[in-house]
Amino acid sequence: MSVQRFREIWWLALPILGAMLSQVVLNMVDLAMVGHLGATALAGVGAASFLHFTAFSAITGLSSAVQAMAARRHGEGRHDETAVPLNGGILLSVLIGLPLSLLLIERAPAIFAALYADPAVGAEGTAYLQFRLAGIVAVGINFSFRGYWSAVRRTQLYLAVLFGMCVLNIALDWLLIFGKFGFPEMGTRGAGLANVISAYAGAAAYIGLALANIRNAGFLRRVPSAEQLKSLLKLGLPSCAQNLLFAGGFSVLLWIIGHIGTAELAVTNVLINVTLAAVLPGMAFGLATAALTGSALGRHDPDDAYRWGWDVFRATWWVFALLALPMVFATDAVLHVFFNDPATADALVAIGRFPLRLIGIGVTLDGLGFILMHALLGVGASASVALVAVGLQWGLFLPAAYAAGIVLGTGLPAIWMLMTGYRALQTALFASLWMRKRWSKIKV
Repeated sequence: MSVQRFREIWWLALPILGAMLSQVVLNMVDLAMVGHLGATALAGVGAASFLHFTAFSAITGLSSAVQAMAARRHGEGRHDETAVPLNGGILLSVLIGLPLSLLLIERAPAIFAALYADPAVGAEGTAYLQFRLAGIVAVGINFSFRGYWSAVRRTQLYLAVLFGMCVLNIALDWLLIFGKFGFPEMGTRGAGLANVISAYAGAAAYIGLALANIRNAGFLRRVPSAEQLKSLLKLGLPSCAQNLLFAGGFSVLLWIIGHIGTAELAVTNVLINVTLAAVLPGMAFGLATAALTGSALGRHDPDDAYRWGWDVFRATWWVFALLALPMVFATDAVLHVFFNDPATADALVAIGRFPLRLIGIGVTLDGLGFILMHALLGVGASASVALVAVGLQWGLFLPAAYAAGIVLGTGLPAIWMLMTGYRALQTALFASLWMRKRWSKIKV
């Protein structure tokens, strides 16, 4: 790999990585603040987090479709058309997100009651969930912009907006969770309200930047044709289904672990958030990969697209290795950040110790998996990606986790061993798909 390619990867990926890391900080601070309210509040917010993640996933998959189409137009030199897929993403986010939001807000109490037996967990989680569900439209718009800015190599704008959103969210968390400076003390409800306010603020900022910067690319000037909307849905729906079922799978996992115990559920919430934090760089580098591979196919150069998939990992593998170090060698210190109640901290840390070390061991391989997954999404192979991801999660991991956690009663260690194995197999299958190069014939 040449120095020029190394620089291009990092020039594109670094702002995305910065944005992702600001999201990590937000998630960690959010959890730490809620953790001061006790294990029940933490368990309730954790359960609600994955329920709203499931709901958001019904539209966040549009981001990869916007990115694939915009990157292809960018590579073809059709710069006056690059924002047309973005217009379609915003339109579909409103048309899908608004009725979905209203429906799920009304059904949230029943959903929580059906999935979680502990009424105290349900009481903490339901109101938080309803606030978060009010932001579905904003999240869809924000993800569409993320795909667009990545596709046209203007990731600095993505960084600026997401950083501002995170600062606003953290400030509102402190004010609304604990009732500072005359604001009401809302507890977990305050965390949900802070998030939805920052989501809509971010959407407004993106629209303002787009009006100032990309009107000549067709932003809000050209309505997508029926054929373009069809292509957007063809690419986006498999990713939406994949994201929906991926998030739903985590909700099922939390349901399984909820039957083991509330302490295990609280620990799992932290473990999953640490896992997502560890793979966010993989998602950042993956978004850069998708832009590079999609643009290369736009130039009709599939060999260059193929090289980008591997070159991105060669340029970034050490980031994942560094992230693994504290999880493997400072495990207890990491867990104590989230478990600070003297009455329960030591017991919760003991439950999470082995699973967190497994997460650290597998994080580099998982990073490669995310990079190759986004490489495939960037060239339009969303159906193949969805088939692998959904098939392994729902056909292999979740049945095995149910058997281990509920039927055999082996607890969290066995479940996380299964998780590590399934993620490694997924990476291997993505690598196989990439090496076959059948994606080089896909039209976008």
